Amino acid sequence: MTDDTSSAPVSSGAEGRPPRWERDLLERLAFASLTEQRRARRWGIFFKLFFAAYLVLILVIAQSNNWGGKGLAARHTALIEMEGVISADSLASADNVISGLRAAFESTSAQGIVLRANSPGGSPVQAGYINDEIKRLRAKYPRIPIYAVIGDVCASGCYYAVAAADKIYADKASVVGSIGVLMNGFGFVDTMKKVGVERRLMTAGEHKGFLDPFGPVKPAEAKHAQLMLDEIHQQFINTVRQGRGKTLKETRDMFSGLFWTGEEAIKMGLVDSLGGASYVAREVIGAEEIVDYTYRENVFDRFARRLGTAMAQTIGTDLLGRTPVLK
Repeated sequence: MTDDTSSAPVSSGAEGRPPRWERDLLERLAFASLTEQRRARRWGIFFKLFFAAYLVLILVIAQSNNWGGKGLAARHTALIEMEGVISADSLASADNVISGLRAAFESTSAQGIVLRANSPGGSPVQAGYINDEIKRLRAKYPRIPIYAVIGDVCASGCYYAVAAADKIYADKASVVGSIGVLMNGFGFVDTMKKVGVERRLMTAGEHKGFLDPFGPVKPAEAKHAQLMLDEIHQQFINTVRQGRGKTLKETRDMFSGLFWTGEEAIKMGLVDSLGGASYVAREVIGAEEIVDYTYRENVFDRFARRLGTAMAQTIGTDLLGRTPVLK
């Protein structure tokens, strides 16, 4: 007798539906897929939130670093760096230096301020802004002394800026001075004749093409430029005399544009004594801890500055290269 039970087909329930074990497997697979999708979404949200928090943290740190000394309670010496060429679009711009100076003077914990200068000079306007603000802040906060400390070089516009400090310190090998003004450029008249290039310049205004490098120098324009340079030079001299007072031992060459070592500058009264920032903080101010108040650009400031510089270079100016410079 034959057993037909072993060959009987497995019941699938209702007609057309898969067997029970297949349905269970499909359900488990579907739930596993949904679970994996939910997990992926959760991780995606987590990483997005983490990345956003990281960006916020970076921005907060960058902003807080704009003035490193804010919020500190301990007695300290405030430090402001003035590094590089002094110009409106540089890190040593008047806006940046003055921002650091104001934060330092307004601090209730700063016992004194060191303006550490290392610059070959730059714009007389920017240097003048810094000099004027130092005088204003000294008058407003008379209890807080400010000392300039010269690094490798403090020439021309740099010295213009720091001349308002209470005292000036330098290293014996620092380069100091260059009290003068210059306006430079090139002339291509003979070169154009040799090459056979014709200059075509159209202007509205008799002197709009002032000191055009592709044309001969006009005596009246050269005279006007010299008068302007002499006037700025005299402003520079007056500022140094006012800042240094009776300490200055004027010589025939002092305002000629020459420069000297820090050691020689002491003899001339351009510098008061030898010393670095640590020495001044410890021995002069009496607060050895130094806190940096230098204004630091955040990401957005840096991007805006570079964008502005690029736009200025693209647009150009007819006075480019003919602006007086203290350097």
